Formats: sequence, C-alpha cells, structure tokens
Amino acid sequence: MEFVRMCESVILYLCYQILTCLMNIEEFREYCLSKPAATECFPFDENTLVFKAGGKMFALTDILDAFTINLKCDPEIAVELREHYDCVTPGYHMSKKHWNTITMDGSVTDALLKEWIDLSYSLVVSSLSKSQQVLLGKRQ
Repeated sequence: MEFVRMCESVILYLCYQILTCLMNIEEFREYCLSKPAATECFPFDENTLVFKAGGKMFALTDILDAFTINLKCDPEIAVELREHYDCVTPGYHMSKKHWNTITMDGSVTDALLKEWIDLSYSLVVSSLSKSQQVLLGKRQ
C-alpha cells in the first residue's frame, strides 16, 4: 500500500512537471511581446527572431532549429544559473559574460522561464536613458 501511494505521488509530480514546463516558441513570443513597448524583428537573418525594448535586445531565438533562447543576464547570476541548471549555458554567439542560452527542454518551469525573461527585459530597460524609460512607461 505504501508503494502504491509513493507511485501515485511520483505520477502526480511528473504530471505537474509536464503541465508547467510546456512553453513553446509561440508562448515565448507572446510573453516577450507582452512587455511594455517590446518589439520583434529579424535583424540578422530570416531565422533569428529578436525581441527588443528601446532598441536594445533582451531576448532572441532561432525559429527553425532546436528551441533555445538567449536572454541577457547579470554576470554573477548568469554563472549561478549555469551551475544550477543543465539547460543553461553561456550565450551562443553572444557575450558569454552577459548572455545565457536556455535549451527549452522542459527541465525548468514556465514560471521560472518567465522570471528570467523579466530579468532580461528589466536589465535592458534599466540601461536606457531616463527619457527612453519614460517613453516605455517605466519612470514617472
């Protein structure tokens, strides 16, 4: 009986993981574009989708290859994330100090991915001039 309860717990946990780790490229795009004044473009080629705030990149992904995303990150936090999550590696074709690449393999929850997107967006917005931040609605 104890074994059955343990199996049920494991099954419930796995179902929860599956249901909370399903962000796909469309949901990623929608979430990025939900940020104030976020824009999307293809500045490098027809496959690399870039999201910007105030003209500066905060996220990008390749729309054809395996689903990975690049997000801007505070250098100290970037290293911590790489140490704690196998899906997080130094930014592919980006500054390894300031960017992480996340392989969207379902190993982290959508909520955590959204936190990382929020952090990336906030880092970019905080680097903008005060007048640009006002235009984005981030300052009074």
